[in-house]
Amino acid sequence: MDKSHISRLKMSKFRYPVDIDQFQKIREQGKVYVDKTDMMYDLADKYTYVFLARPRRFGKSLLCNTFKAYFNGQKELFEGLKVMELEKQWTKYPVLHFILSGLKDCSIDEAKSKLGLFISTYEKDYGRNEAEKTPGARFRGLIHRAYEQAGEKAVVILDEYDSAIMRLLGQPEELDKMRSMLREFYQVLKDEGEYLRFVFITGVTKFSQLSIFSELNNLKQVSMLDEYSGICGITQEELDTTLRPCVEEFAEALEITTDEAYALLKKNYDGYHFSKKGKDVYAPFSLLNALNDNDVTHYWFDNATSGSLLQHLSRFPITTALNYDGIEVSENDFSIPCENADTPMPLLYQSGYLTIASYDPWVRSYTLKIPNNEVRKGLIDCLMPIILKRTVADNNSLVRAMARAVFKSNLSDALTALRSYIAKIPYDVITKEQWEDKESREAFYQLLLYMAFSMLNSTVDTEVKSILVVCKV
Repeated sequence: MDKSHISRLKMSKFRYPVDIDQFQKIREQGKVYVDKTDMMYDLADKYTYVFLARPRRFGKSLLCNTFKAYFNGQKELFEGLKVMELEKQWTKYPVLHFILSGLKDCSIDEAKSKLGLFISTYEKDYGRNEAEKTPGARFRGLIHRAYEQAGEKAVVILDEYDSAIMRLLGQPEELDKMRSMLREFYQVLKDEGEYLRFVFITGVTKFSQLSIFSELNNLKQVSMLDEYSGICGITQEELDTTLRPCVEEFAEALEITTDEAYALLKKNYDGYHFSKKGKDVYAPFSLLNALNDNDVTHYWFDNATSGSLLQHLSRFPITTALNYDGIEVSENDFSIPCENADTPMPLLYQSGYLTIASYDPWVRSYTLKIPNNEVRKGLIDCLMPIILKRTVADNNSLVRAMARAVFKSNLSDALTALRSYIAKIPYDVITKEQWEDKESREAFYQLLLYMAFSMLNSTVDTEVKSILVVCKV
């Protein structure tokens, strides 16, 4: 963001793009924009085929629209941004941009039909050969005609490529059929490389996890590269510089200091790391909504939790979603196909419910954690009614009672509230065999306490291993 734009923002109420992911509208309407165009330029300059995995509501669509404006040669939209010092040509390419989130929850026939509709949008400009029947054949012809008519190679942008597949992870037969249909469409990208200037694909799950791009072996996976770790989301550096006036206004509205405001935002919305030494990243949807509303609540979790994730979690013991907070995993664990995984870890990571806490180069292992209070509280709110068969209202009542007691340093009342909550948990939440097994019974109470204290925004460690050293003097 250029200095003159910051000055204009200081003189008026900040306007945040909380409901817009269109780069052109954001720039034309003077809304807050955090400049990522140097990384965008670098990707387009280095590679032809690029894949980026990030959680939902994390800025992928905005990045796709920024690429679209860039390759459309809309130089005027980038005035004052970093790319202006890098790009000299501003060539206009034919851009084919497909937003595939529209395929979510579609049957195979519906998905095939919608793909056809997406393609028809561009066939109005570049024409159609009626002999081309399947989405793949029409896509291939579209790329050829775009190249021939524009005199430049085509740019293809596929946003949320995996939307049609996520809900089918537990249905192997339907998954294979959907994957086969989509593979015929994506295969075109490999075959028509000589007609393509740049291909950019985004999704929640890595391409290797769903085996759609098995033929597209030249697709550059940048999701876990340090240099692009901040390409989506808002980094700590960007919050400290570009968005500092926004944080100051937020602090003033809440009648707290700027340092307190930073701490509050960090505790609730920070904590994402997408590579070994990657930048510290805030969830952009939550952060911008908090700054816009002058409030701290659950924005990302309420808007980014998909039914397909909960459906996927139901394939495993439901308590395992919380057991991964602090788990150590190997590099290979990130590439396990979600449909074949014997744990929900790969999808929990890709969906943003777990993030990288640290990396150990000696044994090439990652420690994962729940990134922040917003996700922890939201995940527990989501799982507690399933695990303990209590309503969200019951959970909130427990939190209020315990919070009041803890804030008054009255541990006795806090424990009384917890005992009352436990007493109303149905007896059948665990089996008779589990209750009679000491370890299972302890694990159940450990989970219950973990969830209760986590709802109080406390950081909870379970089964912490330590070495007790006794010194004799």
